[in-house]
Amino acid sequence: MSTAAATSARPGAVLADLLPATRARDIALVLGGAALTGLAAQISVPVPGSPVPVTGQTFAALLVGTALGAGRGFLSLALYALVGMAGMPWFASGTSGYAAPSFGYILGMLLAATVVGALARRGGDRSVARMAGTMVVGEAIIYAIGVPYLAFAADMSLTAAIAAGLTPFLIGDALKAALAMGVLPTAWKFADRK
Repeated sequence: MSTAAATSARPGAVLADLLPATRARDIALVLGGAALTGLAAQISVPVPGSPVPVTGQTFAALLVGTALGAGRGFLSLALYALVGMAGMPWFASGTSGYAAPSFGYILGMLLAATVVGALARRGGDRSVARMAGTMVVGEAIIYAIGVPYLAFAADMSLTAAIAAGLTPFLIGDALKAALAMGVLPTAWKFADRK
C-alpha cells in the first residue's frame, strides 16, 4: 500500500495530511485557505432586497475546513477574517471591515470551517452521503450566526433577516454543497488509488 493510501485509510486523516508533514506545509495551507476564501468572495452576485450577496465564500470556507481539518481550517478562516477586518478588501464584493451587515456570516464560516474539519477527521468527507451531512451542518452553523447578526446590524426583525439572509440562498447553497459532495469524496478515491 502506498503512503497516500495508508494515510487515507488511517482514521483521523484529512486531505491535507496526504502532503508531507512540515511546519512550512501547514503555514502554506493556512495562507492558501485564507487566500482561496478571499478570492471566492469576489464571486459576488447581489440579491434584490438583501444586503447579503451570493458569493463563493461559503463554498470555499467549507472546502477549506474539510480539506485542512479543524485546526488549520480555523486558522485559515481566522486569518481571512482578521486581515479583512484590518482593511484588506477581500470580503464579498471587495469590501473589508466588520461593520457590514454580512460580517456575521464570516464569523459563522470561521466556526463552520472548524466543525466540518472535525467531521472530516471522522470520515465526514469520504462519501457523498457523509459529505452531504457535513455540508448541511456547516451551512446551518453559518446561518445560525449570520442571520441573527444581520438582524442586529441591519436593525431588522428576525423574520425579515431570515427572508433577506437565508431564504434566497438555499438553492445556491444546495448547489455548492452538491459540488463539494462530488469534489472531496472523488479526491479521496483518487488518493486511494495512488
